[in-house]
Amino acid sequence: MKQGESIRTLGPETWPFSLEMLPNDAYLVGGSVRDALLERQSPYLDLDFVLPGYAIKIAKQIADRYKAGFVVLDDERKIARVVFPNATVDFAKQEGMTLETDLQRRDFTINAIAYHPTTGQIVDPLKGQEDLQTRTIRMISPTNLASDPLRLLRGYRQAAQLGFTLEPQTQAAIRQLAPLLRQVAAERVSTELWYLLNCRGGSRHLVAAWEDGLLRYWLPDAAKDSLTILTRIDEAAMQLGEKWPQLAEELAADLHATLRISGYLEIAKLVCLLPFEPGLAQGQLMRLKLSRVEIKAAIQVIKSWQLIQQQPELTEWTVRSHYFLFRQVGSLFPSLAAIALASGISLEALGNAVERYLDPEDLAAHPKVLITGTDLISELGIPAGPQIKEILNQIQLATVEGEISTREEAMALADKIRGSIG
Repeated sequence: MKQGESIRTLGPETWPFSLEMLPNDAYLVGGSVRDALLERQSPYLDLDFVLPGYAIKIAKQIADRYKAGFVVLDDERKIARVVFPNATVDFAKQEGMTLETDLQRRDFTINAIAYHPTTGQIVDPLKGQEDLQTRTIRMISPTNLASDPLRLLRGYRQAAQLGFTLEPQTQAAIRQLAPLLRQVAAERVSTELWYLLNCRGGSRHLVAAWEDGLLRYWLPDAAKDSLTILTRIDEAAMQLGEKWPQLAEELAADLHATLRISGYLEIAKLVCLLPFEPGLAQGQLMRLKLSRVEIKAAIQVIKSWQLIQQQPELTEWTVRSHYFLFRQVGSLFPSLAAIALASGISLEALGNAVERYLDPEDLAAHPKVLITGTDLISELGIPAGPQIKEILNQIQLATVEGEISTREEAMALADKIRGSIG
């Protein structure tokens, strides 16, 4: 692999601050160097510098000069972060007396390469560039991995993101050290888990991480069948997208701004790692410290998947059956569709449900609200309570099945229902 143009993408001209702010003994290290050598580019710049001393002081000076965000990440180890609009820059004090000693304390060889921004010198004492060429994730030592057990899971995540393979001795060491991962804070584990879930085509690494024991403490109930479904999710999404291009856009969308989840496929894969019982699944997700929105999304998909399991002949489903399915799954239907296809249900069998979902006028998937509980209380004098919910449910079903279509008809039916259940 030639250093050439690829490593020059790390040059000071790409930084959000001047090279003059750094001492001459500062080196770029870690993922930014690795990615530059691989010619992987990102619109967001993420740089890591290692310095023999004064890391926090220099970071603060840069933040003050450029009015950027500043935070001390680790006061004991002297690590600070400066946040610019389109870049994050970390500064860390060198561990050990030399740069080579610092690099030898890292996790994998491909992350133990340093670059001097002024001279262009590359420092690679562990032959990480050779492993970049062979697309190999190789540990520096088992001790290094054990020093921060999250590195065990990070190896699978980086293999998934880069399309690399874990070197056999490295994978064997990770299997042996896997029980240590239960000592790691749940928030750190869930962050790495989401990275793995987000990797398109990375499902085999996610399954391997579970099979090698890394996730069994946190997600103990994944079964062989559900793991097989997980490996088929990405292919199922492609098939759904080829059949329904509109669905392809939704399956590929980032949903952080709209639904406050990463994406439909990530939720689908997560469900495959969970028990089929919603209560147990919720307990495991809470232990992983996932957000309430993420937990709710996964449980919605599990419950809707249960509905399909109870009535697997989808071609025979009535409008009412589809209504109850969509009422349960809501906006998470694309996640459910990917799981269903990956589990062996055919595109033809899913067709009716998908068409309903994609049609904004379909009342089973997108029911119209003709009246509200407030209407029943104010106009019919029905007291607040369970009766209101029952009446609204019956009104909604009548709307979906075409029995009524106007507000007046809904109010008349509500009055009639009140008499029958009063």
